[in-house]
Amino acid sequence: MSNINIEIYTDGACTGNPGPGGWGVLMKARDIEKRLSGFESDTTNNRMELMAAIQGLEALKRTSEVILYTDSKYVKQGMEEWIREWKRMGWKTKAKKAVKNRDLWERLDAVSQMHSIKWCWVKGHSGCPGNEIADQLAREAIVKGGV
Repeated sequence: MSNINIEIYTDGACTGNPGPGGWGVLMKARDIEKRLSGFESDTTNNRMELMAAIQGLEALKRTSEVILYTDSKYVKQGMEEWIREWKRMGWKTKAKKAVKNRDLWERLDAVSQMHSIKWCWVKGHSGCPGNEIADQLAREAIVKGGV
């Protein structure tokens, strides 16, 4: 049996960028599934991608080993490559500009410290069942939120 005990599939969606957006999360542990979603009336796709990862990790009740699947290279690269440098540079990019979405990056960084996470990129809309469910949840959240 694998020592990875939680799989989290995340996705964000936005109609217009910026515009109304939604995020979706599918969490799997053994034979248990949990689905989460949310809506924001004025946001961006990147913010919804970040929010999906944040909400999935914040929903965990205890420190866990996680594989987090995202179709956002922005989220994956941000957590694996860019965030250390941003923090070292006082939340500035190499071009000395303020990091966009800093509030969410700080929140994701904080919750990530509580878990052992393997960040995995999956191609969006490629038939990965977990990613397709997360995408559907995000899109449904926009429809429900916009009513």
